[in-house]
Amino acid sequence: MGRLRPTIAVWDYDRTRPLIDGRVTVEGCDPIWLHDMPIETMFSRALGGAEFDVSELSFSNYMAQVARGTNGYLGLPIFPSRSFRHGAWFLRADAGITRPEALKGRRIGVREYSMTAAVVARGLMEDEHGIGGRDVTWVMGDVDERERTHIPLPDLPEGFRVERAPEGRMLADMLMEGELDALLAYKPPKAFVKGDPRIIRLFPDYEARERDYARRTGIFPVMHLMGIRRELAEAEPWLAMSLMAAFTAAKDLAIADLSIVQALKVALPWAPAEFARTREALGDDYWPYGVARNRRALEALTRWHHAQGLSPRPLAVEELFVRTTLGT
Repeated sequence: MGRLRPTIAVWDYDRTRPLIDGRVTVEGCDPIWLHDMPIETMFSRALGGAEFDVSELSFSNYMAQVARGTNGYLGLPIFPSRSFRHGAWFLRADAGITRPEALKGRRIGVREYSMTAAVVARGLMEDEHGIGGRDVTWVMGDVDERERTHIPLPDLPEGFRVERAPEGRMLADMLMEGELDALLAYKPPKAFVKGDPRIIRLFPDYEARERDYARRTGIFPVMHLMGIRRELAEAEPWLAMSLMAAFTAAKDLAIADLSIVQALKVALPWAPAEFARTREALGDDYWPYGVARNRRALEALTRWHHAQGLSPRPLAVEELFVRTTLGT
């Protein structure tokens, strides 16, 4: 019996590069690595038709499919992307918003209501400041430039207000011109990066807030997970754990590189010092894979997802992953 040749779609992170360049192998497999497409394209092709044998997935959109029973993938507790999202909130400077609670009743732009970054940012806002998804009006659209010809609105329960930005209008322009009060974005709008004074952060000290949140809660939010096509997982039950071992080894190599001082592996002059600060805030094994070490973060994500109208019932963590990985 020959070795498997699965297609594996994943972004080129430091923690996946040892797999892509062959330093780490997947036992029993000779994968075909697909790593050079835009991540939105990868998600669309994977979640739209299970095009790849194994794929990185948007956690939020994967959960929505699990809740509907339409998921072509079964999750693996491998989390190539994680991020705190206190820094994702941007304000119109003259909106009169000086504290998070003042967002209540406002109009807030967001690229995609269901994207994981937005789920996490809103979840943090509700947990920490009492502002829920029903407390504002969400305006969906492209942020800086036209990316999509059609922007479908999510099907949400009664009480959620989500509308589409006017045709041809960019959310960043709407913010600066007074049509929005705030913007929830996974990357800063271009005008903010260029120093336009009309846009400010809700949390200028977002990094300190994120460290404090991590220390208090033990949560390092998960953005993406890996998934394996349902038919492949069932036909090759050994493959899930083989992938777990390989992705873990690759991640461990990348993290070890951060501590090297003699000749920096990372093009940041104080990378080892930042690595030490990160471990002080998040613990030595701060980017764990597996279910047990991530249960608190996963339960928060499923709770937020349901509270924001994206899943009709709270999902159990055990529903999200291949059965053989639940003990990890």
